[in-house]
Amino acid sequence: MDPRLTERRNPRSANIDLASPQEIVDLMNAEDSLVAPAVAAQREQLAAAVTIAEQTFRAGGRLFYVGAGTSGRLGVLDASECPPTFGSDPEMVQGIIAGGLPALTRAQEGAEDVASDGARALDERGVNELDFVVGIAASGTTPYVAAALHRARELGARTAIVACSPPPAAILADVDVAVLPLVGPELVTGSTRLKAGTATKLALNIITTGAFIRLGKTFGNLMVDLRATNAKLEDRSERILMDVCGVNRERARELLDAADGSVKKAIVMQALDIDRDAAARALDEVGGVIRRLIPDEPPPVS
Repeated sequence: MDPRLTERRNPRSANIDLASPQEIVDLMNAEDSLVAPAVAAQREQLAAAVTIAEQTFRAGGRLFYVGAGTSGRLGVLDASECPPTFGSDPEMVQGIIAGGLPALTRAQEGAEDVASDGARALDERGVNELDFVVGIAASGTTPYVAAALHRARELGARTAIVACSPPPAAILADVDVAVLPLVGPELVTGSTRLKAGTATKLALNIITTGAFIRLGKTFGNLMVDLRATNAKLEDRSERILMDVCGVNRERARELLDAADGSVKKAIVMQALDIDRDAAARALDEVGGVIRRLIPDEPPPVS
């Protein structure tokens, strides 16, 4: 029997090829219901990863996700969604996938076995002691990821692994945190785009979202560090200002224009009755955390 959970056969789906469409849906939903509890069981490890990510960003370091196949694509996805959600510099969170950009849309199956490429990818990005490298390997054994983590450790970076099967001792020795949501065998044997992929996405969402919240990228649960770069975001930005500042749509637009599109600065400008430059200085002094300038909670959700 393969020791990797992700490679074992799932007895609950052994006859799925005989199932009706409705039975397939029910089987998949039943398996997916196991994912959230598995992620919740890693709450302490995830909190540790959030803490390291926050410390990394405050020190001027970067978070790198390194993976292959589905794992690599999920890392690139999470990294690419941080700038529009949190107004973060694209350099802060970066996804590295075995096989490079072509692997995002077309499988590069052999790429994950070239261990030296994993180490080289970190060297090419100048990874150093300020950075945080998170390896993503559903099976826990991907050579590309293992080599990247080992190289990260040599370079002095802090490290973590996100896996859905217990990694070997050699990988565990190279990480500060091991996040292991053990979701069990897949519905289709070895297809880690299913439960393992879902668990991985949840874990990565928690790490980046948690770290950016800690950095003051939200006020309550409002994403106040977004920038109004399209019609949808302009509308959202105006609605946030209307809710938080108690102003009408016209005033919200005026504030947003005066703040050069920055919702966070606009809130501070209105709350403290100061101009954009003063708001920027005030935010810099408190590390960008609005709560330290405006302790009152945002209006409750109606």
